[in-house]
Amino acid sequence: MIEYVGERIDKCESLRRCEQNNVYIFSLGPEFDLDGDVTWNPARFLNHSCAPNCDAALQEGRLWIVANRNISPGEELTFNYGFDLESYRDYPCHCGSPDCVGCIVAEEFFDHVRRQSGLRPASSA
Repeated sequence: MIEYVGERIDKCESLRRCEQNNVYIFSLGPEFDLDGDVTWNPARFLNHSCAPNCDAALQEGRLWIVANRNISPGEELTFNYGFDLESYRDYPCHCGSPDCVGCIVAEEFFDHVRRQSGLRPASSA
């Protein structure tokens, strides 16, 4: 487990930074977000995967990256960045997972992206 740390910012500032292509921002709730693009955040180096071995968990206003299975020594830590469908084609994924959808999006959007790409949903693959 590692804490994802950074600067707590309001939604207006978050939008401004997102428009500048800052991909390190997490929602903390309806009023605030966390900008993890800071030197004191080692968790910012974790990569996205469509089949991650970690999950992001918000607990009492703090964001944690938590293993979702046993991780082998030397194995890369990954989590799903959870991007929405806005401009998803601008964020290609090359994670190498057999179920990779080709774009960095939240798992809830996998079937939509597969349909848009002409791919079959994973359940019928």
